[in-house]
Amino acid sequence: MNLDGNKAVSIFQQSVSDWHKKEAPHPNPYPEHTLENILYNKNHVDTIQWHIEDEIRRPDIPLEEVVALKRKIDKLNQDRTDMVEKLDDFVILLFKDIVPKQNARLNSESPAWLLDRMSILELKIFHMQEQVDRKDAGASQEHLEKCRQKLTILLEQRTDLKTCLDELFTDYKNGDRKVKVYRQMKMYNDQNLNPSLYKTK
Repeated sequence: MNLDGNKAVSIFQQSVSDWHKKEAPHPNPYPEHTLENILYNKNHVDTIQWHIEDEIRRPDIPLEEVVALKRKIDKLNQDRTDMVEKLDDFVILLFKDIVPKQNARLNSESPAWLLDRMSILELKIFHMQEQVDRKDAGASQEHLEKCRQKLTILLEQRTDLKTCLDELFTDYKNGDRKVKVYRQMKMYNDQNLNPSLYKTK
């Protein structure tokens, strides 16, 4: 797969749409061990977490349910990080034969974390569009207009991030930037690194 901004957004949009058909996970339509498969799964994790984050903010849910939801969020955050690292592995392979120029620059954000932002942005766009399309009595004209303005900004961000991804890949291809990835080194879920976990063993 030749990854570019348009292709990534298309896969994220497909995942968001598929999940919302039944508000439940949807079978991944792409073959396993492909970049498309990981992008689709990545957005599915983001979509599930989005809705759990909404749920946990309800003022009427019991405390034990809040704890259970928080643990689900922690697990999803770990899944999200793991998939981002898989995406970066794909990118490293894509450009493994490119020799960076002597003055090649580093990029503070890896391509996969940029794709992570693009994935979450598609959720923001989907749900802001839902607000713009609301017909119920609780949606005032003022609310709808504010949402239309926010949606315009989100769509502009989509265009900007697609451009940023394409330019980053062009720089990698031309050797103008070094392909270098820093892992997240998450500690809170690791029983050997989180003192609150290993002290209770």
